Formats: sequence, structure tokens, C-alpha cells
Amino acid sequence: MARQLRMVRPNLKDLPKLELPLGYQLRTYHEGDETHWANIISDSFGGRARTAQDTQNEITNRDVFVPDGLFFITHQDVPIATACAWRQSVDETDVGYVHMVGVVGEHTGKKLGKWISLAVLFYFKGNGFTCSMLDTDDFRIPAIKTYLNLGFIPVYVDNTQAKRWQDIFKTLKLQPMTSQIAQVRELLPAELWAKVSR
Repeated sequence: MARQLRMVRPNLKDLPKLELPLGYQLRTYHEGDETHWANIISDSFGGRARTAQDTQNEITNRDVFVPDGLFFITHQDVPIATACAWRQSVDETDVGYVHMVGVVGEHTGKKLGKWISLAVLFYFKGNGFTCSMLDTDDFRIPAIKTYLNLGFIPVYVDNTQAKRWQDIFKTLKLQPMTSQIAQVRELLPAELWAKVSR
């Protein structure tokens, strides 16, 4: 099975202003949000229906979980979008990982994926991280467009990815980011490059 696509934001400077649409609010994790997270991810990712127990197994019981790093956008006090400020290990302080971005289907088209991802980037910036990364799938074209607009740049983590990204840029009717992709390695110190490219 092909590896997921990797994207990196080489720094956390010049983040855009976070402006939620009218009627939506941003908050972090509250005790009992496990069911909300499961519902959002089930709706936006498809596949099997997740449960509160899945949330505990995948997120809240993990050693890298921090409650103020799990974000929700709410509508009429009900969480309808989520993203998590994740780390690859408990002692990671440089590379933040944007994890499990999801928006309930009936609320898509309002750029909520952008705003919830941006909340995570602001969290990393506020906590002294240097850069951010994420993994995504080839077919998640709207999400990839969002990440590109937030300053993420593709990084090739295996030899299939140059062609896959070429196809994605063609689908998006965008010029390939050949020079920017090449520059990511130069922009990051060797230690950070090793983390984002493994």
C-alpha cells in the first residue's frame, strides 16, 4: 500500500488571521467530547463508525495527547469540526503534527477545515514549535487545497510521490511547486528535515 502524502509548513510565521463564519465558535477539548470526536471523524472520513472508545484509544489515552491541543469548532454548541495538535513523541518540541482534521458533511463549504487547521498551527506557534507537518491522501483534493493555501509544501517521502503530486497539481490546475519542494530541505536544519521526511 502506498504511503500517505506528506506536507510540511517550514515555519510558523505569517499565519493568516483566524476568522470563523458567523454562528461558529472555537474551543478546545472538554471531558465527554469523545463521542463528538467519534461522530465528526466517522462522518468526514467514512468507513466504520467510530465510538467514544475509539477516541480514547486513538487520541485521549495516548501519551502525547494534551487537552488544550484538541480543537473543536461548534455550531449551536455542538462540535462539528475537529483537528488535533499532535506530536510524534512526548519529548517532541520542534515539529508539530496536524492530526485528524475532520468536518461534518453538512457544514462543509465554509472553510471550517482551514480554520480548525489554523487553530492547531497557532497552538504550535504559541508553544514554541519551529514547523508543522501532516499526512494526507491523494483523493482528499479539497483538504490538500486547504493545506496548500495555509502554506504547506509537499515533501517526497518515497519514490512514488513526485508523480502523485504532479497528478494532484494537474487536478487542481496549479503549477507544480518544484522549486518550493526543493527548497524545503534547504530551509530546515538537518535534524528537522530528518523528522519530517522519515
